[in-house]
Amino acid sequence: MVEAVLIDLFSLPANLQNNIQDLLCNMLGTTEECPSVTSPLVYVMCCQTQRSERKDEQESLLPALRDFQTLKKSLEVVRALTTAAALYTVKQRLDEKDLHIIKIILPAFRRDLMKVYIDHLFTAVYQFEFEDLQMASDCNNLLIAEPHTEGQTLPTQDVELITSEIQMYLQSLPSLKGELTILRSSLIPDGIFLHGFSTRTGGISYIPTLSSCNLFSSSKRRDPQAVVKENLRRLANAAGFNPKTFHRVKTDHGNAVCIMGKTEPDSYDGIVTNQKGVTIAAPGADCIPVLFADPVRKVCGAAHSGWKGTLLGVSMATVNAMVSEYGCNVKDILVVLGPSVGPCCYKLPQESAKEFHRIDPKCVRQFDSARPYIDLRRATRILLETGGILPENIQDDSVTDQNQNTTLCTACHPDKFYSHFRDGTNFGTQIGFISIKD
Repeated sequence: MVEAVLIDLFSLPANLQNNIQDLLCNMLGTTEECPSVTSPLVYVMCCQTQRSERKDEQESLLPALRDFQTLKKSLEVVRALTTAAALYTVKQRLDEKDLHIIKIILPAFRRDLMKVYIDHLFTAVYQFEFEDLQMASDCNNLLIAEPHTEGQTLPTQDVELITSEIQMYLQSLPSLKGELTILRSSLIPDGIFLHGFSTRTGGISYIPTLSSCNLFSSSKRRDPQAVVKENLRRLANAAGFNPKTFHRVKTDHGNAVCIMGKTEPDSYDGIVTNQKGVTIAAPGADCIPVLFADPVRKVCGAAHSGWKGTLLGVSMATVNAMVSEYGCNVKDILVVLGPSVGPCCYKLPQESAKEFHRIDPKCVRQFDSARPYIDLRRATRILLETGGILPENIQDDSVTDQNQNTTLCTACHPDKFYSHFRDGTNFGTQIGFISIKD
């Protein structure tokens, strides 16, 4: 069932922007009579002109609304200078009300343009259906719609212009939830490596569980790739790396490792490189983002270590790749565990807890319960030390230096971090990143 209707009048000539009552009467009448729409929210998207003022928008449409009492309270006119700005505002309204099934009524020639905007500003969470704008006989003077041809594609130049328009608009948005903050480790020498762990502040993501510097987009979440790209750009500017040479692991909760410069696996949770100026990263939203640095051979790595990856040994797999590919000595490798869910909060079913109990009984608390508490960090440290990493070369602030707070519990600090455990399916993501300075 359609939850919202978007009427796209953005393409109307400027001299007709304030003379659309007849057109709205036609569209609202169709919407109100449609049996598939129950009390829909209706958004009318128009182009902002220099003379139009926001306080006059709703008043100028009152003649068109007088016969549509059921829609009057649920209609909003959205004016903006660009389609990207108008559509993003509509998206915010939809997200506020948790709506995802939208009908778009628009001129036929705008359909392919609109689909490009939607591809960039929305995710698969939303469902769209399109209806061509049908003009009443006495409204034909307002707009002549060209016939729509299914399957036609926009010229590359038009797509690039739309992409640029979206990027410019997103770059203009203010940062939310405070300044962008990066956590850094004193263990990794900053004369050789650039590194850090992002937090949740300083980005533009506005949905509560994603706000504000979310760095991952998926088909199950409401943050589109364009927003994540803008958040990454802001992080890169603050940290000092180039977002165009940024590589994030393709997580599969396994132990595969990608060697930069070699054939990239379809999925991997570890990545290593000796290339300067290339920034590698691993995500985390309870799972541990782990950073590796060898200041002697000038090699670095990053790994995503959730409970499955921890048991599969992804951290030592990353260390072994540094040793085998670049000749690193395991005793020179420094390892920093980033923000992750702590043993204070994280639980697993009894069967999975047994695997951590085998690593070390101290990795499990309340072992006899149905869902014991698990210490992912302790298990990671033990596996690294067993593999030859020196204890003093592993930073886990929960046991090494609590004043640095690089390894805070993500679930316990909602103001600083995202947490899947705490926030549910529509959770945000932070990252740990590292690169070798030129």
